[in-house]
Amino acid sequence: MTHRIWWRIAWRNLWRNRRRTVLTASALCFGFVASVLMIGYMDGVVEELVSNGTRVATGQVQIQAEDYQPERSIHRTMGGREGLDMDALLAAVEAHDGVTGAAPRLYGGGLVSSGDETVGAVLMGVDAAREEAVSRFGTALVAGRMPGPGEIVLGDAMAERVEAEVGDEVVLVAPAADGSTGNDLFTVSGVFSVGVGAYDDSYALLEMGSLAELMAMDPGRIHEVAVSVERIRQPDIPAAGIREAVAAVAPGLRTEAWSGFLDQLYFMVNYVATFNFVVAVLIFGMAAFGVANAMLIATFERRREFAVARSLGTSGGGIGRIVIYEGILLGVVSLAAGMALAVPLMVYIHNNPIDLGRFVDTYSFVGSAVRPLLTVEYSVWGPFVSALALVTTGVVSALLPAWRAARIPPADVLANR
Repeated sequence: MTHRIWWRIAWRNLWRNRRRTVLTASALCFGFVASVLMIGYMDGVVEELVSNGTRVATGQVQIQAEDYQPERSIHRTMGGREGLDMDALLAAVEAHDGVTGAAPRLYGGGLVSSGDETVGAVLMGVDAAREEAVSRFGTALVAGRMPGPGEIVLGDAMAERVEAEVGDEVVLVAPAADGSTGNDLFTVSGVFSVGVGAYDDSYALLEMGSLAELMAMDPGRIHEVAVSVERIRQPDIPAAGIREAVAAVAPGLRTEAWSGFLDQLYFMVNYVATFNFVVAVLIFGMAAFGVANAMLIATFERRREFAVARSLGTSGGGIGRIVIYEGILLGVVSLAAGMALAVPLMVYIHNNPIDLGRFVDTYSFVGSAVRPLLTVEYSVWGPFVSALALVTTGVVSALLPAWRAARIPPADVLANR
């Protein structure tokens, strides 16, 4: 009952000067909105970085031979000389909960020539049907279709350099597994543009059997299985389950989440999480000075009131408690107003992102294509951190005023000394 009285007194005191309370609460309210939107925006950038960085080509989880990295030799195929049952491996991977697709791949390097133009290329043998669930090569086609036997798909920058279009023939030369040099004519069946220079400039896609034949490799040999999962921001969790499933079917393979093979992207994700925390601290740190100043003024104006209360037997701790409660209530009021503003703003901007394409083009960052969109991503973390920072600001800002109020000398104040 006593505590309820203290809270009621604090609530009454908070609204004795409505204008000051509204202005102070507004500062905290808009600080909360700014913090939530900034964190939501940065989370949106991270979501796009991770989604594009792993969905463009790499997948979120990769399965390879233990000795394939870092040289990426064409001889280091999965299963070695004996090979492995690829159908059983893919079935085991796709049966794992949270996996949305798995695509086998074969890699090589070579030269693509058309007319007088020749460029180096990373050759990637794909299963077109499976690749759609893992990468964006198929959806990023600006012309034509994915490759069939005897066909090739070029990145748009590469196609422009060799002056090749859909339907043209190009010469492909590549070192073979038996030490010879493979060469053949391939028909351009499509051109892709994923927005990342590393792929658009130098990647060429072939049907897996055609690339194996070009490099004199046994049919069915592959270097990698790329896997897509639902939880792209927490890849280590599904990767652990996939690793167990793979070990039961084909021991001796390495299963790694994107946090391991895209280390720069993983660093950026952790950096942004730290940045979000710093943003909240800075915003509410600046707001704390204004709130503390307003509460100090309010405390000074009520010196005689506090002195009378002390004279009637109220302890200094009781006086300080009232001021602390005022800070808490101010934080709660500001939080309620901030939520009322931030939630509809987040929903609107999330559903209607602001296109900045007229000012900035799509750019590549840490191997990921980033569109110039001003949007926010829903998250629990942003509002939680901002709310915690707001209420903490209200409490911390009240500490000094509470300390001063508790130390008011009743006799001196009532005597106007």
